[in-house]
Amino acid sequence: MTNHFKTVDEYILQFAPEIQEKLQQLRKTILEAAPEAIEKISWQMPTFTLNGNLVHFAAHKNHIGLYPGPSGIEAFQGRFGSCKSSKGAVQFPIKDPLPLDLISEIVRFRALENTKED
Repeated sequence: MTNHFKTVDEYILQFAPEIQEKLQQLRKTILEAAPEAIEKISWQMPTFTLNGNLVHFAAHKNHIGLYPGPSGIEAFQGRFGSCKSSKGAVQFPIKDPLPLDLISEIVRFRALENTKED
């Protein structure tokens, strides 16, 4: 990717309208689940931080990736259905509706994890 985005809006605007709509839904879901999270661009992806990285997301040719880190994937393993997942990411196919309730749960889990008192 040769573009260097400064804002999440710039990132989202590079995509076709139907992808923009999904990315805006995802962004809204993340901010509703963790209203105190701070939005920025990191690794050229939309990133939300709350006492450290909370989640990242990115649109790809055939999927939208959500990157909640290893703990965010491990805690919800078995709930991703036919979506591909790896140690720190899950891939939601572009052709399918985003599982916004599950995404909200993952973000709330990560927010709680990042704000726990040690």
